[in-house]
Amino acid sequence: MSMLILIAAAAAPAPALPQPNPARLQRDVAAMVGFGTRHTLSSTTDPKRGIGAARNWAAKRFEAIGRECGGCIRVERISRSFTGPRAPNGVVVEDVLGIQPGRDPDRVIIIGGHIDSRVTDVMDATSDAPGANDDASGVALVLEAARLLSKRRFDATIVYVAFSAEEQGLWGAELLADTAQKRGWNVTAMLNNDIVGNSLGQGGVVDANRVRVFSEGIRASEDLPQQQRRRGEGGEDDGPSRALAKTIDGIADAIAGRFDVVIDRRPDRFGRGGDHEPFLKRGYPAVRFSVGAENWDRQHQNLRTEKGVVYGDTIEGMDFAYLAKVTAINAATIARLAAAPAAPATVGLVGDLSRDTQVSWTPVPGAAGYRIRWRANDTSAWAKSQDVQGSSAVLKQVPVDDNFIAVSALAADGTESLPTFGGRAPRR
Repeated sequence: MSMLILIAAAAAPAPALPQPNPARLQRDVAAMVGFGTRHTLSSTTDPKRGIGAARNWAAKRFEAIGRECGGCIRVERISRSFTGPRAPNGVVVEDVLGIQPGRDPDRVIIIGGHIDSRVTDVMDATSDAPGANDDASGVALVLEAARLLSKRRFDATIVYVAFSAEEQGLWGAELLADTAQKRGWNVTAMLNNDIVGNSLGQGGVVDANRVRVFSEGIRASEDLPQQQRRRGEGGEDDGPSRALAKTIDGIADAIAGRFDVVIDRRPDRFGRGGDHEPFLKRGYPAVRFSVGAENWDRQHQNLRTEKGVVYGDTIEGMDFAYLAKVTAINAATIARLAAAPAAPATVGLVGDLSRDTQVSWTPVPGAAGYRIRWRANDTSAWAKSQDVQGSSAVLKQVPVDDNFIAVSALAADGTESLPTFGGRAPRR
């Protein structure tokens, strides 16, 4: 067995990336607002107004970024027809993708925002629906992340996406999640950015130094026996999406500026949803970024002023310095995970009636080593770790009854994957 080196667990430093440009973010949001409405059922042929013009614009932005990096990003447009209560006559839903191939074409990180917009009546496809914060902010963030990350080459492939039809039923996300599954992508992470550009919330609440990251605990993709096993092993707070949220929190702590990630321990806001959910249903690690304090007067509203209150999702309600900070966290997260190996597929633990715990895991192609992390059962943050070689190790005086244990894979430079939570090893 290789010698084990005990070290204190610490967040990996954020990769050095250029800073996001608030003025450029503002220009992109203004361009999207300029299409009048981006409702999913609006015109797809008008060159200046509607969802079609907006999607063409997004494709051109990805093409321009690709030219600046010598062709490192290619544009793909995927589409499918959907029918439902919010499109009873059917609608062709199209996603615009910017694909930055990595050294591993099948290991993928997805970052997205939805380009469609709406007003009070979800079926109103003609009224002005600027959709500045919901969700031109997310699409502008995705474009800016592409500009920043395209300057570097990564092991993982990065897929930047402008989803359509979020407001009609998460159909654009459903389309891409299906596409990922059919193409056999190994999705390391999916980052959904939806309403990420305001610091002034409802009732005048100012929340300029926090962003919420929503993540599931018990996995939507697990059947009842799998859920029961996770409960028995104590893994409710350590599924892949929760591990992703915790990793994002650690990365944000290493970025200068004291901008906090709040780990919101539910899949989305209470009773609501977003474009990460179709990915969760297929077992992919996925989270949603959203502002610390929402302003509901500026969401899903017809443009109007009543009794001195301004309603409508206009650009005046946004804070582009805030949006730049959320962009920086997204970009740093992708840079970290795209440079690391994949996470171990499984981690098994044996420690019955013992003060020691045997840990084994599925080897990861390309990993230079592994990091075993553990913490006491009454805490939520990893406290200690050992760096090891091979695919198994024994933790001395770390009883499995009293500790949670996970394993991550390490690149040659120490860049770390998401940790995979340890469960019961198969009995032989």
